[in-house]
Amino acid sequence: MNGSGKLKGKKALIVAVANERSIAWGIAQALHREGCELAFTYLGEALERRVRPLAESVGAKVIAPCDVRDESQVEALFHAVGDAYGSLDFLVHSIAYAERSDLEGSFVATSKNGFLTALEVSAYSLVSLTRKALPLMEKAGGGSIVTLSYYGAEKVVPNYNVMGVAKAALECCVRYLAWELGPKNIRVNAISAGPVRTLAAAGIRGFKTMMQTVQERAPLKRNVTLDEISDTGLFLLSPSGGGITGETLYVDSGYNILGM
Repeated sequence: MNGSGKLKGKKALIVAVANERSIAWGIAQALHREGCELAFTYLGEALERRVRPLAESVGAKVIAPCDVRDESQVEALFHAVGDAYGSLDFLVHSIAYAERSDLEGSFVATSKNGFLTALEVSAYSLVSLTRKALPLMEKAGGGSIVTLSYYGAEKVVPNYNVMGVAKAALECCVRYLAWELGPKNIRVNAISAGPVRTLAAAGIRGFKTMMQTVQERAPLKRNVTLDEISDTGLFLLSPSGGGITGETLYVDSGYNILGM
């Protein structure tokens, strides 16, 4: 599908694509289709082998390592983006992590280290990356940030455990960042996507049941597609979503409206 080129000259940083089935990659493709220039991060050599060919296929000038827990890597990333593009219009935050044992066991057994790790990587990273993106977005005259959440932030989803707590914190961060950065013409929003088959989803026990439940109960009687989530990301990042900030927008076939 050809785009209109409405984002020609805009620059986006995508953190962090895992493979071609990632929601972040879907959003990146939607941005590229509209003429946006892209930068990418990866975590470790194994993911670099997956991410680099994808990034090169859309002409990315920056393909950099970034462990959000390593301040030196975060600093180096934004120096590279600044050197390559001079400014930054969009940030896509697609980072979530919890120890497998904290997803497979009972929530009450969550370890202190596991709890802190999930919150640091999945929620605090939005704050730290936004802080580093701020000077580059101010150079652009403003910007837009999108992160990815899930319904487990609001309601109990079996086996989601500490990740639900982390996503709740993430959505709260969105609201506080939106309030603080609004005067700088920077918008911050979250997409609460229905279950889709991604690398991250593979770590959730009972994920197949989650997808079956949505298909059976959601008003649309189906699961959402990667394209639908990606197009929503494009909408929120682009001027089309210019009046929206601090929101968590559900893209889940309507599942979240149910009281059962």
